[in-house]
Amino acid sequence: MRGNDSEIQAVVDAFWGRRNQIEAQHKLSGVQGGAARSGTHMAAIQDYVRRLFIEAGLPPESVLNGSPSLPGFFRRSKSWDVVVSYRGVLVAAVELKSQVGSVGNNANNRIEEAIGNAYDIGAVQKYNRSFGSLSPWLAFVMVLEETADTRRELRPRSTVFATDEVFTHATYSSQYQTALSRFVSDGLYDAGWFLTTAQHADGGYGYAEPLKTATSETFKGLVAARVEFVLAALD
Repeated sequence: MRGNDSEIQAVVDAFWGRRNQIEAQHKLSGVQGGAARSGTHMAAIQDYVRRLFIEAGLPPESVLNGSPSLPGFFRRSKSWDVVVSYRGVLVAAVELKSQVGSVGNNANNRIEEAIGNAYDIGAVQKYNRSFGSLSPWLAFVMVLEETADTRRELRPRSTVFATDEVFTHATYSSQYQTALSRFVSDGLYDAGWFLTTAQHADGGYGYAEPLKTATSETFKGLVAARVEFVLAALD
């Protein structure tokens, strides 16, 4: 598992460096699960996503991070990781998620949350027109630690009705890929990025992008296209 983009490798290294630093600090203080709860281990990925919108042509003050909130329809509000607003229009809202360990406990929750968040934003625009004259643009970014558990075929599960055949012989990793692919094809999200990462024997960390429609390059291209469209429509 060795990606060939030095910029993405630097982002991955920063992700692990910050996560390991937080875990070490919390281990000393007796706190469990600190990195996952703090969310700051995603700072490098958040900064990278923010930079894509700025490099595509938007002013830095339009691209917000630090958990900016958007109004909800079925709830009061929801914090997103990156929110882009320009001339009264929601240019983009980006959700960043990671899964390191405990994949069996959290995988379905991640997918369910993503579906609900997208549907909520769509309802806000449909009924309240809160986000301006253009339809909202949503993106979902997932970082998954690759382990034996994420590669292992899931045990068959009995369901009342037949399960989609795409999930036959599925793994946690392939299930995430199916979900992300369908998020975009079904119009819940407009773009995605799926990144897997694992530790090498030498102690370093590598990455891979197994979903060809949701790599850093495709994500970057879709961001640029969205910004180009918004600037053409509003300027």
